[in-house]
Amino acid sequence: MNYAERDLKSVWHPYTQIKRNALPINIVKGDQTLLIDENGNKFIDAISSWWVNTHGHANPYIAQKVSEQLFELEHVIFAGFTHPNAIILAERLLSHLPKNHDKVFYSDNGSTAVEVAIKIALQYWNNQGIKKTKIIAFKNAYHGDTFGSMSVSGRSVFTNAFESLLFDVEFIETPMKGKENETIEALELALKNEDVAAFIFEPLVQGAAGMIMYEPEILNKLISICKSKNVLTIADEVMTGFYRTGKFFATDFIEEKPDLFCLSKGLTGGTMAFGVTTSTNKIFEAFISDDKTKTLYHGHSYTANPVACAAALASMDLYEKPELLNNVNRIIKKHESFKTKIQNSELLKNVRQTGTILVFELNTGESTNYLNDIRDRIYNFFIEKKIIIRPLGNIFYLIPPYCITNEELDYVYDSILEFLSFLENESSN
Repeated sequence: MNYAERDLKSVWHPYTQIKRNALPINIVKGDQTLLIDENGNKFIDAISSWWVNTHGHANPYIAQKVSEQLFELEHVIFAGFTHPNAIILAERLLSHLPKNHDKVFYSDNGSTAVEVAIKIALQYWNNQGIKKTKIIAFKNAYHGDTFGSMSVSGRSVFTNAFESLLFDVEFIETPMKGKENETIEALELALKNEDVAAFIFEPLVQGAAGMIMYEPEILNKLISICKSKNVLTIADEVMTGFYRTGKFFATDFIEEKPDLFCLSKGLTGGTMAFGVTTSTNKIFEAFISDDKTKTLYHGHSYTANPVACAAALASMDLYEKPELLNNVNRIIKKHESFKTKIQNSELLKNVRQTGTILVFELNTGESTNYLNDIRDRIYNFFIEKKIIIRPLGNIFYLIPPYCITNEELDYVYDSILEFLSFLENESSN
């Protein structure tokens, strides 16, 4: 029995219908943009393995730093103790964040980073004796799979089984082109009762919802409205952070700055699971008290794990090198050129781009649907071409590691054209 067969006997995979579970591809090695299976087949990872990998697989610099750290300190309890990596990483992250951000809270992943932000926002008001318990979010939002992060996510296939157990959230329309005024009006209406604790959002790009995109100007306006009503704002930059949108953070495109940031995915360059929630000093001060009940009672066994911090510090070294931004801009320009070439295809409903994220929405004659069966056809076609693309129903996208070469990008683009040609020939027969 080979590894793939043994996997099916013992492993439960995420987001995978068990009845339709095909043999998984057994990956044994990574090399830059490539993932290599047990038979030596090389796959271009065009989606950065769920958007986490920014510097390429098995990056030697990060691997070296992680290895060195393992011989120094693998872990230490983070209550009452600290270690240099956690301090230095916090300082370096804060140097890229708005000047009013002063504190970093470590956790394990994107969902927990959001969970921490929600708890901080709610307890911030509770510690002051102010009854603000409502949270506002976008209808199509996805913020994670823990219960708090599910609650602030749009109701969907991800949350259906738990809907009656989630806390109430005021959902407003995502401010896509043409819906900006509707979103502003909904936000202003929701703020009238003065019971809103926070507004949470994915800046500029809603990932799992189908890579829905909107403009910086409207986000700036929404944050401004919240600030005028004394409502905290939470930027879920788990996917959009670390140059995915073309700037270090997506919120670097706007003047108004959120009160809380949630970071993960590219934080370690895709090397290890890690999460961060940052806050302003004003928020932090609401938790300083002789009253011990005002403590933030939240933590994780592996909070600020030194090895994860080492990976993140190595990743930060690479982010701060000029060649990384050069690569980001190169990918953006390549995407723009291909977008221009393909955007008038009748098979595509909407081709859109924000930074290094390029999105294709197939015109299937129905509304966008995560469960659309064409998803499997898209996936299988590109797997045959040795390209990893994981569609969101009838939507597929490119969000590659920054080390991807022009030749690799051209191969992916050509394969997309081939796929569209295949669909066109199929429909004409």
